This record gives sequence, structure tokens and C-alpha cells, in this order.
Amino acid sequence: MEKKLLNSPQQSDENQDAVIAEMFLNNALLEFKREKIRKEIDQTLQDGDKELFLKLTEELKKIS
Repeated sequence: MEKKLLNSPQQSDENQDAVIAEMFLNNALLEFKREKIRKEIDQTLQDGDKELFLKLTEELKKIS
């Protein structure tokens, strides 16, 4: 049976990979949300819905 030490390079690499994967997923999710809001903003402009437009632009500012 292979022994793994707490501070072994392998565990550090695994933790680092997990952190990088989480950062990548968070970034992808954030970009998805931004694009969704942008499309909704475009629709509000076509519909002339000023109130929803202002709400969505504020939401976009918060996540950008």
C-alpha cells in the first residue's frame, strides 16, 4: 500500500488542480450570467421596457 504524507507534492498538486478547476468553473459561470443578462438587456431595449433595462444594467454592473 502506498503511503501519502500530508505535505507531499502529490497532495499539493491535487489541491492546486482543484483550486484551478474551481476558478475555471466560477469564471465560466460568471461569463454565462453576464451573457444572459446582456441578451435580456437587448430584449428590454427592443421592448422599450425602461424599468427592467435599468434593473438589469445594475445587476450587470454588480457582477462585472
